Amino acid sequence: MIRIATWNINGVKARIENLCQWLRDAGPDIVCLQEIKSVDEAFPRADIEALGYHVETHGQKGFNGVALLSKIRPDEIRRGLPGDDTDEQSRFIEGVFTIGPRAIRVCSLYLPNGNPVGTEKYPYKLRWMERLRQFAEGRLALEEPLILAGDYNVIPEAIDCHDPAAWAEDALFLPETRAAFRTLENLGLTDALRATTGAAKIYTFWDYQAGAWPKNNGIRIDHLLLSAEATDRLLAVAIDKHVRAWEKPSDHVPVIGTFDF
Repeated sequence: MIRIATWNINGVKARIENLCQWLRDAGPDIVCLQEIKSVDEAFPRADIEALGYHVETHGQKGFNGVALLSKIRPDEIRRGLPGDDTDEQSRFIEGVFTIGPRAIRVCSLYLPNGNPVGTEKYPYKLRWMERLRQFAEGRLALEEPLILAGDYNVIPEAIDCHDPAAWAEDALFLPETRAAFRTLENLGLTDALRATTGAAKIYTFWDYQAGAWPKNNGIRIDHLLLSAEATDRLLAVAIDKHVRAWEKPSDHVPVIGTFDF
């Protein structure tokens, strides 16, 4: 049994104490981090390695950046989402891990926000999602456990936000965004949380502004999308909501999938 988590840490150097405390408390086997906001050379790997984790990063100065932390050393690492050699933003890292008799493929992704909608940022988001679709289609052909974990910056359905009207014009909830997310699912990918519950008011992000956290005015934008081979092994999904109440928190919280691998 292994536990695979995703967490937008919103600056790893600012949150290193919280990250290490959570790693000690939760003990996940593989962690997908987003928004590390650090170049590879400056990533505080020593603190994490001291807890028994192998560290792989794909960083960028000041913003973006993704990482894979794992108790299991990866067999392969690939950095960057294929499909656009001109894209310099660090938003994707892929690792292959041997778990018992099988290989599993775990990707940490930080999908573009897309706001403001009337700028180039939104077409970039949709292009990135199409690149992700093409990547996923190719990986699914391998017929192996695949976990695409990360901050998707997508609110899939009205049930996934506290006030759908407030998000109606936002890039995270526009019909085109949600349709692109459904296109991913239609490849044969499963939203891990929704495979385990249909409950409302389950969120992974609360803004720092307007009392969003104490009012529970959240949204669900951090997801684990699973291939059929991974879905068959899914046992449970948990959201570590309590870390949002810690001192100097990220505005996101970890989502953890437990698998029978």
